[in-house]
Amino acid sequence: MKTSSGVEGIARIEIQKRIDLIQIIIYMGFPKILIESRSRGIEELQMNLQKEFNYVNRKLNIAITRIEKPYGNPNILVEFIAGQLKNRVSFRKAMKKAIELTEQADTKGIQVQIAGRIDGKEIARVEWIREGRVPLQAIRAKIDYCSYTVRTIYGILGIKIWIFIEGE
Repeated sequence: MKTSSGVEGIARIEIQKRIDLIQIIIYMGFPKILIESRSRGIEELQMNLQKEFNYVNRKLNIAITRIEKPYGNPNILVEFIAGQLKNRVSFRKAMKKAIELTEQADTKGIQVQIAGRIDGKEIARVEWIREGRVPLQAIRAKIDYCSYTVRTIYGILGIKIWIFIEGE
């Protein structure tokens, strides 16, 4: 649904099915993008979903919820980095900016990894930056993870983000 609607900043989508009602809750970092970009954005989305799901006798309810700290969510952060890389910003600058934004969201640690033909070099490589603690081996640690592929003019890059929230 994200690619067809073209809306960025969606953290997650919850679908709750009941007998007579389907409730879709969209958690967004910046809900003004969906509401202000198109005057009938939500109604258009609702019509598309009703056609897609082919529900005639069920009511479809869409609710948009704002996330308090959007840059503490890896999905929104990875879309930010992907947008920077598409605009030919240096990968290291984009990663440092993402870490800076995450530190404002009160996280304990972040690790960002970019792999592929970085900056158009002939040989693909993997670059990563870690700030704070990211205990990937501890099972009890609460870590948000996201992987994302982005098409640049040089080729496809893979971005992975681990955000350590709390735990242990």
